[in-house]
Amino acid sequence: MSLKNESKSIIQSSKRYVDQYTEGMTRDRIEIDYKADRERLKKLYDDTVITQYKRENGRDVPFHIQLGRLFTALVMRLNPTRRLFFFLTIVLFVVPYLRDGGFLTGLMHPLAFFIMTILLFIELLEKLDAKKEIDLARDIQLSLLPKAELETNNLEIVSFANTALEVGGDYVDIIETEIGTLVVIADVSGKGLPSALYMVRLQAMVHLLVEKGDIQPKTLLKELNKLIKSGSRDKTFVTVCACFFPSDRDVVRISRAGHNHPILYRKSLNEIEILKMNGIALGMTTTNLMDEHLEEVEFAFQSSDTLLLYTDGLSEARNVQNEEFGEERILSIFELYAKLGAKTVIGKIQASLEEYIGDQNTLDDITITCIHRKNASN
Repeated sequence: MSLKNESKSIIQSSKRYVDQYTEGMTRDRIEIDYKADRERLKKLYDDTVITQYKRENGRDVPFHIQLGRLFTALVMRLNPTRRLFFFLTIVLFVVPYLRDGGFLTGLMHPLAFFIMTILLFIELLEKLDAKKEIDLARDIQLSLLPKAELETNNLEIVSFANTALEVGGDYVDIIETEIGTLVVIADVSGKGLPSALYMVRLQAMVHLLVEKGDIQPKTLLKELNKLIKSGSRDKTFVTVCACFFPSDRDVVRISRAGHNHPILYRKSLNEIEILKMNGIALGMTTTNLMDEHLEEVEFAFQSSDTLLLYTDGLSEARNVQNEEFGEERILSIFELYAKLGAKTVIGKIQASLEEYIGDQNTLDDITITCIHRKNASN
């Protein structure tokens, strides 16, 4: 009886361990992780093997050089101490094939496996520490963004943001002042942590300029360009759309610097319009040249009118067939639901996007902001 209970306990413990070890190993999850690792390895391969070799030699890369360069690129990502132990594991693995067997030779393969396992776990611990720091950065970044839903000055403003990586370079802000409400949406070139850090910097610059009184869209963008260009080593460029809603008039003043064109729904005409205006991305040219091309346009923004702003990550999101979500689909959804308010528009776009891309990872950050003028009586 005791033996049966002991066997049962061992089986249950084993089952718990197997369940714990295989937690999360679903088909969808494995496919997503596999694709992510494959893309990461492909990028390393393209950057360090193909591009660099062709630049140096001007011809295609022989297969043995491809393997050698990829192996070197991977190994050089280890720190010097870990590279030393990695080299030791290779020696311990190869030596038994070069000499006759013996007691010490027989220990070399198990020892190589042990050292390789330890190296793997140390790399894993380092990755987990880095992930904690990135998660903290993500929390800080999210805390700097405005509320997803906000009502001010008879405006209903709803936003949605999704990052391609843990942190992103898209920026959206809603700043309330005594004379009106400023809405800014921007897309920093690139993605990931460098873009996220630049996004935080951009937000600080916007708030600094607003405090100085530079709240009109064109003036704001010109001053932002000055600050960005003042960094001599700053190679980043930013697309921005700034919209100002005066509190004393039912209008919106808009200026865009290379950003996606806003889309306006007019209740009185029951139609939508793409608001096209000139503008160069910030950081691309001098402020004087930008001033010549940058427009600030004023549009009526009356009761039940709706304005949609978005970054190119939305229109360029791809499904499993590698087809883009596209501007036409955005226009169709907006035309159908704009009259129902900002929350409905954002919800419908988000649902349509999720259905369209399925399990595909987004390749770029996606940010959407919708502003709806409520009835004064509401």
